[in-house]
Amino acid sequence: MIDISSIGGYRYDDANLNPSHGYLLPALVKELDRLAPADHARRRVFDLGCGNGSIGTEMAKRGWKVTGVDPSSEGIAQARERHLELQLEVGSAYDDLAAKFGCFPIVVSLEVVEHVYAPRDYARALFDLLEPGGTAIVSTPYHGYLKNLAMALSGKMDAHFTALWDHGHIKFWSFSTLGELLREAGFSDIRFERVGRVPPLAKSMIAVARKPNP
Repeated sequence: MIDISSIGGYRYDDANLNPSHGYLLPALVKELDRLAPADHARRRVFDLGCGNGSIGTEMAKRGWKVTGVDPSSEGIAQARERHLELQLEVGSAYDDLAAKFGCFPIVVSLEVVEHVYAPRDYARALFDLLEPGGTAIVSTPYHGYLKNLAMALSGKMDAHFTALWDHGHIKFWSFSTLGELLREAGFSDIRFERVGRVPPLAKSMIAVARKPNP
């Protein structure tokens, strides 16, 4: 396993939800409810970039069996101390996760892709972790012309695109570029939703993509 625990970009003081989950979690729950199989034994989800386990716990409360990895040993330690019902380990998209954990009907990855140094490896890991016909749910900060213009006019561009956050947001995605990344990895039926604020100024976007059946 590649040791990238020092470049996670986040510090975890506890295993609680953070403010971004206020707008991400309702959209995630809506998708999970839509996709939930009638057979409860198949309600299995992989959390790629699970952080401190707070989102995993919310999924577990709704009947999902959660497995996940995160490169932050600090985050995993917090998760294991608080969220005992989850199967979470230190790891990353650069590991052969499918060989270790198998495949899942759903893979969730919230606010992760903007941190990865090799996004194609990340997208391949998403794809490989899914069963044929399975669904990936990916979120990342939203970027579009009107939002970027508003930030520029308000003087907030430097704060948003700061270069001073060590190992922080290093990729800035749009519908077009994230869609291209997912299509290149083999995904189909890709759709997007904007969450947080009004759509043109949304805080994040959520991509839902399907792994085709053979």
